[in-house]
Amino acid sequence: WACWKTYLGRSAADWFRLVGLGILGGAMRESRPEEALPALEASLALMRRYFSHKDERIMAVQGNIAGCLHGLKRHDEVLVLTREMYASRAATLGVSHERTILSGCNLVNSMNQLNLHAESISLLREQLLPAARRSLGADHGHTLTLAQLLGVALILDPEHTRADMLEAETTHQDVVQRRRRVFGPAHPDTLSAEAYLSSVHARLANA
Repeated sequence: WACWKTYLGRSAADWFRLVGLGILGGAMRESRPEEALPALEASLALMRRYFSHKDERIMAVQGNIAGCLHGLKRHDEVLVLTREMYASRAATLGVSHERTILSGCNLVNSMNQLNLHAESISLLREQLLPAARRSLGADHGHTLTLAQLLGVALILDPEHTRADMLEAETTHQDVVQRRRRVFGPAHPDTLSAEAYLSSVHARLANA
């Protein structure tokens, strides 16, 4: 609040006043999302009105808004926003840029949250994973996260076949091996990947 009050008396077009409003919303995003959301929405509207050329600042505010909406369990709105952010970055930065790939991760998470697994599988196979492997490499953290998301979606898709389950197993095995080598066996991401692989093994055993 102190940051916001410092610049409250300035013009709505003042950059520091706008940044202060964004900081206020961002600070409350996790603890008080219902209060943070109006501040962030106002910040986004002013940013688009007066500083429409600052694409990454706009994206940062949108990311905070998506976090608020997720905290409020408004997942349909999160999906709309993450689609917009991914499309914007793909158009301005290209599909192989690291920021675009990270936006793609967020979009896939939103899709899986709403059980849109077939769509997320298609996006991962056709666009995100090839772009990440090409530009970041197979061992990069974002690439491994995308591969893990593919394995999860293959299992959670209600129309999955045994072939899909075997593909998920192979995918998770590869992620585990790479995470162990790159990050070490005790890293939280490695342990998480091992847990997903164990879950797939259990599903296959019971199939």
